[in-house]
Amino acid sequence: MPHRYNNEHGPLRLRLSKFVQNGFRYAATDLSPVSASGSKEKPEWMAIYDLTDTSELQKAEYLTLRNAPIQSQRERDLRPYLTIDRRSYDLKQTWQDPSFTPLETIAHDAPQENVLLALNAHFHDPAGAAEYEKWYADEHVAMLAKVPGWRRSRLFTRSAQDAQEEVDYLALHEYAAENGLGGPAHKAVGETAWARRMHGEVQKSRVRREYKLHYTFGAAPRDLAPLGEEGVEGFESTATLTRTLPRRGGGGAIESYVSTADGAKLQYRLEGSADPTAPVVVLVNSILVDYGIWDAFVASFTKQNPQYRVLRYLARGRTSAFGSRRPITVELLASDIIALLDALRIPQAAAAVGVSLGGATVLCAGLTYPERVARFLSCDTSAKSPAGNAKAWGERIEMAEKEGAMSSTASEEEEKRTIVGGDLAEITVRRWFVKESYDGGKQEEVCERVKQMVANNDLEGFKASVQALWEYDLTPKMAGFSGKGAFLVGAQDGVLPKSMAEMARSLGKDGAGITVVEGAGHLPMVEKPGEVVKAVEKLLAM
Repeated sequence: MPHRYNNEHGPLRLRLSKFVQNGFRYAATDLSPVSASGSKEKPEWMAIYDLTDTSELQKAEYLTLRNAPIQSQRERDLRPYLTIDRRSYDLKQTWQDPSFTPLETIAHDAPQENVLLALNAHFHDPAGAAEYEKWYADEHVAMLAKVPGWRRSRLFTRSAQDAQEEVDYLALHEYAAENGLGGPAHKAVGETAWARRMHGEVQKSRVRREYKLHYTFGAAPRDLAPLGEEGVEGFESTATLTRTLPRRGGGGAIESYVSTADGAKLQYRLEGSADPTAPVVVLVNSILVDYGIWDAFVASFTKQNPQYRVLRYLARGRTSAFGSRRPITVELLASDIIALLDALRIPQAAAAVGVSLGGATVLCAGLTYPERVARFLSCDTSAKSPAGNAKAWGERIEMAEKEGAMSSTASEEEEKRTIVGGDLAEITVRRWFVKESYDGGKQEEVCERVKQMVANNDLEGFKASVQALWEYDLTPKMAGFSGKGAFLVGAQDGVLPKSMAEMARSLGKDGAGITVVEGAGHLPMVEKPGEVVKAVEKLLAM
């Protein structure tokens, strides 16, 4: 159940970022060993979402999440076995310590990071509610603030849309993991004459619960931990473009998407270590292919480096990245890396590795966002558009348009689309790989797979993304770079070994290292994945 809520239910709500500001899952700490799984009166779990306006819960954008096909069949099947007490409250007032940091801005998941007391109160009459608010404002919170570890108190009243017959107040008090709950200062809070009056005369009922933070939601599923547990089943939803791939013992994967600020959907795959704080290596594919070009690299890297997570995604230009009409530039592609890190609550990528246009993307990301990309490995690329680049790519577009190939895998609900086709795919892949790769064996099968990636690329996506290569120049930022970066190139990738050696020398004050991979062309991670693994490991050790 936890992985379903963490990877399915919660992130869907965080994607409604216009009014869902954050989301947290709390585990009860006040249950006895006998009733450790909770009950109707004392549930084991609580989820809290801060909204800009509770009326949004009655609008279509939210209601679609509670119905098929967005709400999965397995969630509908599970609901009869759950006791769900769903309430909405309006914020009355907030008090917080000057050092308070909103939980959603804390980068890593930390189960012991926040202790929460939730107090639900009802009153004999409306006058009691008014006095309750005054007590909080004039005495109660001032005394709570003296309790070691106090961070924030918030007072809510039940939203009118819940149509309750009696006044219902909720107070949420947040403390650090190390706190003075139960100590002298905390006991003194309830010993004043006013507190005794509130508890003994004014309140009709009072329910007190204790929780600790279990999980902070992001706008995309990322919880790999449960996917290594015995008995956990995989999940797939075409409606939400989400799939989980369990692997007993660890190393499972999640596939889903991230929405960018301009409306593009970037499909990603997160895999590797189940530790939510594990360092992340981001992989960026080249134009015309998908992230499958990294398969052999990822298999080798994660086997040798199980302490890392690996994030790869479909860069704009594949069909999945559509949803935006914004012109694609190298700078925009670099910002997509940051959008992915934000949605997955990753404060900094340990490294970003990209090839071709992906190589220019990670170079731009490393130069522009050094606080978010600790290192980069830029492969088989240029720091600026080569002369005649627009003309060369324009001719390739003309070839694809002339062929007029159409997709053959569209479902009944989808229209067929124009794709790049086999003509351009054949000459492109022949240029990318060394002739020895066409050996009639497994390596040729890999080349054929890459060829199919190229052939099936959406033609309009190709035409949009290729414009990023026509006119860009990252060289002005390279000399002043003081971070960590390196370069890699296939030895048989045309003029790039020479030009990239010059790029490496121009990075920062002392230049950067470059790895030349023998027996490889434009996609070394396909032909020589082991050599690329070594280069990434060397980079991570910097």
